[in-house]
Amino acid sequence: MSLMKSLARVAAGIMLAKGIGTMMKNAQGGGAAGGSTQARNAPSGSILDEIVGKSGGTAGRQAGAGTGAGGLGDILGQILGGRAPGAGGGSPYGGAHSPSGRASGGLGGILDQLTAGRGGGTTSAGAGTGGGLGQILAGGAAAGGLGGILGELLGGGQAKAGTPAGGLAQKGSQPANDASFGEVLNDALVNGGEPSITPTPEQNAVAGLILRAMIQAAKSDGKIDEAEQARLTAELGELDDEERAFIREQMAAPVDAAALAKEVPQGLGPQIYTMSLMAIDFDNRNEAEYLHSLATALGLDKATVNGIHEKVGATNLYA
Repeated sequence: MSLMKSLARVAAGIMLAKGIGTMMKNAQGGGAAGGSTQARNAPSGSILDEIVGKSGGTAGRQAGAGTGAGGLGDILGQILGGRAPGAGGGSPYGGAHSPSGRASGGLGGILDQLTAGRGGGTTSAGAGTGGGLGQILAGGAAAGGLGGILGELLGGGQAKAGTPAGGLAQKGSQPANDASFGEVLNDALVNGGEPSITPTPEQNAVAGLILRAMIQAAKSDGKIDEAEQARLTAELGELDDEERAFIREQMAAPVDAAALAKEVPQGLGPQIYTMSLMAIDFDNRNEAEYLHSLATALGLDKATVNGIHEKVGATNLYA
C-alpha cells in the first residue's frame, strides 16, 4: 500500500466526518440552504459548490448516496478527483500525456496550480521525480537536507524505491513517473485506493506530510475521539504494521501548528494549508483559530490565505 492510497482514503474519511460530510448530507436532505455558511456561500464552479450540487442532484440519488456513507464517499471521490461533470475534467496522467503537465481539475488541480504559482512548475521535464512537488523536495535536500517526517519517510533519500532499507515512502513506489502529484492524487481519490500510475517516493513522502496536516486540522476542535479514530483507520483497509503505526502516530500526536509548519519545506506551505482547510468543520471557531495559527507559522499572508479559500469555495478567513 502506498502513502498516496492512504492519503486518499483518510482524506475522504476526514472530509465526510467533518464539514464537507455535513454539507453533502444537508444537500441530499434538501437542507443545504440552512446548512453551513460555506455551503451557502460557495462560488459557482468551486469544489464546495460541486459537492453541494452533486450531492443533491439526481446523479447522487441514483448512486445510492442518500443514506449510505459509501455512496457519499463515491461522490466525494469523483468530485475531488476532478472526474465529476463540472469539476474540471481532470485527466488521469500528466507529464508527456498532459499539455499543461499538471492536473486540470479537482483537488489535485488546485494543488498543482499552487505549486506552479510558487515556482515549482509541473512540466513534463520535471515530472519524472514527482512533478513540481518533487522538485521542491529536491531543492530542500540541496539546501541542507530534509529532516522531520519527510526525511524519515524517504529513508534519508539513500535507498532505492521498494527496498527494505528505504523509508515508508519507498513502499508502493517507482523511481520515476510522468505524472504530477495532483494527477496521482486525483487518480487515487477517484479509485478510492491505489492510483493507476505508481507514485514516486517523493510523491508518497508529500502524501505522508499532507496526511499529518489533515489529521492535525481535524483534531484541532478536540472532537476526534477513539471511536472516530477507529472509523478513520477502518477507511484504510489492509495495512501492514509499519503503515498502521504511522497512522496511529499521527492520530496520537498533539495539535501543534508551529511544529507542523517546521516540517514543511519552502514552497509547500500553500498546499499544506489547502488540505488542512478541507479537513475542518467550516463554521467552527476553534478550527478557524487553528487555520490562522497554521497560516502564520507557514508564513502565508492574508491575501494568499483568502485566495486559497476562494479556490476551494470556502468563506475567507480574513475580512
